[in-house]
Amino acid sequence: MEQTKVVKPETLNDLIKILHQIFSSDTVNVEEVQNLMESYESKPQEWKAYAKFDKFRYTRNLLDEGNGKFNLIILCWGEGHGSSIHDHTDSHCFMKMLQGQLKETLFEWPDNKMNGGMTKKSERILHENQCAYINDSIGLHRVENVSHTEPAVSLHLYSPPFDHCNTFDQSTGHRNTVKMTFWSKYGEKIQETTVSKENN
Repeated sequence: MEQTKVVKPETLNDLIKILHQIFSSDTVNVEEVQNLMESYESKPQEWKAYAKFDKFRYTRNLLDEGNGKFNLIILCWGEGHGSSIHDHTDSHCFMKMLQGQLKETLFEWPDNKMNGGMTKKSERILHENQCAYINDSIGLHRVENVSHTEPAVSLHLYSPPFDHCNTFDQSTGHRNTVKMTFWSKYGEKIQETTVSKENN
């Protein structure tokens, strides 16, 4: 397999073009993608047109469909917003901070003998321009903007794309399958009457 040379993207458009090149093959080099996304220095003027906030819940805003190989999504987190504990349905998940900070809490998969709730593995604070990675073999996670004064914006890459995931109750480990929805696509608000259950 030919090794793709990692070039530092100067703009968000550069990043998207290089990601298309990397994902033209059928294998995903996790380290290469993570290093590339981390090397992009966030410039709000490049992504703010796609960053759509809602005062009640975090939003998922589609930026690029990656020729069917990946989805690139901007997530906007108001003060105190957070996700459920969730999996990634056998996909790769890269999460790059564009603005602010997010707390990521990792959990073990629940088993049938659970007593006292799900087991927390670790937690960390992700800062601007850092890029985290998770897949289902690493575990489950919850992502939260714990700030009460500052919003946060993150850029997520999922490969392959998925439209359902499983959420988990922290106290019981009970699993629910939820449909993933977009708040906007390419900067345009989607007019839907239903709200995704995963945005809770």
